[in-house]
Amino acid sequence: MAKKLFVGGLSWGTTDAQLNEFFAQIGPVASASVVTDKFSGKSRGFGFVEMASDEDAEKAKTELNGKELDSRAISVNDARPQEPRDNNFSGGGSRGGFGGRGGDRPRRDNRRSY
Repeated sequence: MAKKLFVGGLSWGTTDAQLNEFFAQIGPVASASVVTDKFSGKSRGFGFVEMASDEDAEKAKTELNGKELDSRAISVNDARPQEPRDNNFSGGGSRGGFGGRGGDRPRRDNRRSY
């Protein structure tokens, strides 16, 4: 059973291959990926590594957390499941937009807008 790890504090230049190689010193790596910005393609400074076994994942957390990779101290933790995203854009205190009047501001002719 593979276990996914979150790796933070990565250098902007760290590649998937370097991340894989760094974690391979602990044991077999199922996958390693650096998260990149979808528009610019630049690294976001973190990534995920999936170790082949739970034992290797625990060993990687204890031995590699705080170690240097590309002259940066990295943090290694268990990856948490991604929270569901609300894609309806109607929440979060937004008043919408698109030219509508917002709030209780009086109109120019001193009538209230309802």
